[in-house]
Amino acid sequence: MENLNYLLERFSSLAWGLPLLILLIGGGLYLLIRSQFLPFRHLGHAISVLRGKYDDPNDPGQISHFKALSTALSSTIGMGNIAGVALAISVGGPGAMFWMWISAIVGMSTKYFTSTLAILYRGKDSNGELQGGPMYFIREGLGKKWKFLAILFSIFGMLGALPVVNVNQLKQAINDIILIPNGVEVTFSTNLTIAIVLVLVTTIVILGGLQRISNWASKMVPAMVVLYFILVLIILGINYTEVPKYLGLIITDAFAADYFPADKPFLGGVLGALILHGIKRGAFSNEAGLGTAPMAHGAAKTDEPVREGLVAMLGPVIDTLIVCTLTALAILVTGVWQNTSDNGVSLTASAFKDALPYGQYLLMVCVFFFSISSMFSYAYYGKKCMSYLIGADKKHYYNFFYIISIILAATTSFEAMINFIDGVFAFMAIPTMIATILLAPKVIAESKSYFSRYKKSK
Repeated sequence: MENLNYLLERFSSLAWGLPLLILLIGGGLYLLIRSQFLPFRHLGHAISVLRGKYDDPNDPGQISHFKALSTALSSTIGMGNIAGVALAISVGGPGAMFWMWISAIVGMSTKYFTSTLAILYRGKDSNGELQGGPMYFIREGLGKKWKFLAILFSIFGMLGALPVVNVNQLKQAINDIILIPNGVEVTFSTNLTIAIVLVLVTTIVILGGLQRISNWASKMVPAMVVLYFILVLIILGINYTEVPKYLGLIITDAFAADYFPADKPFLGGVLGALILHGIKRGAFSNEAGLGTAPMAHGAAKTDEPVREGLVAMLGPVIDTLIVCTLTALAILVTGVWQNTSDNGVSLTASAFKDALPYGQYLLMVCVFFFSISSMFSYAYYGKKCMSYLIGADKKHYYNFFYIISIILAATTSFEAMINFIDGVFAFMAIPTMIATILLAPKVIAESKSYFSRYKKSK
């Protein structure tokens, strides 16, 4: 296990170097400037599209705008918001949250472009069914000579869609919140039992395909987000005098890096390491630029690519700017980030336990449904990648890899799983961002055409 942890740590470190940082954040800034800050200028219209004002059941696609966003959010709102934020703060201090904000703001433009492309360049799978996602907009938009990027994305997409962090942290939550406090000894057998239960629950849903996944997600995600919001707002209300202090500390520490370990410099110093750490955790949280969301949004019922791009750009706002910020503040105002050695979901659970009666059990409800909904969406992403590589008639074989990964994740360390996913996500971002930057002029032209028609119709 020590050797595995070391190898995966090296894998993650090699993947997350300066080139990827430039591609992910520099590329996102380029898209934001090229679009003349379009994501921020049309938020109202994006919300109208999301509410179904422009839905047409006869449009091509499989699911509504709302269900597409719910499916995408069900994979991003989850452990990235609960365990990911806790990891960001426990390792990097309050300032890590600021750089997660930056990744989300830049990520709005990235998601706008990638999800617009997912509709603009939908392709057909081997069964003749219309599909969207990076592998299809690479093939349809850039042509055969760029097919190697589509293959690269699909290979790493299958690995990145494995629910290893969600399962690992759900197991950790069950152990720390339910089993250990009630005197149950945590062993390999108890972890394996948790894995088997998760396999059964997940199998029932993923065998139902996208419609069942989107139906579950559209019901579970909003309900759990509301419950989580209420719980965190209660915590912040109890500690309201501390909130301004820590909001200020998030900003000042983003440039002071007082809480980041000095033995891990990047770009010549500790501040560079903190920036990289925050961007990495932001990518884990909102997945902007990785290519997962375009696979969900590419299935939306619409013949207007720009509308889906507008809906998709709301993802980082909901996911990182709102949900992650609330989690960070709950951890900070309760002080658990300084007086406990807990990490991941256990740190967030400590904050809830410290502030609310039975708070850890209420968090457990949110964690369970966030994790399960994420697992459903990831199964869809992984099968879509396998379908592209070996044919839609063979995509069900991915379920076997998925089930094995659930068992492995439940019996492996958190550090190993987060390093594995960080590294794989990096290799998903490379083909997605290269193709998106190359196809950016097409999105700009489509955007001008759409908003010209939209203004005339008003």
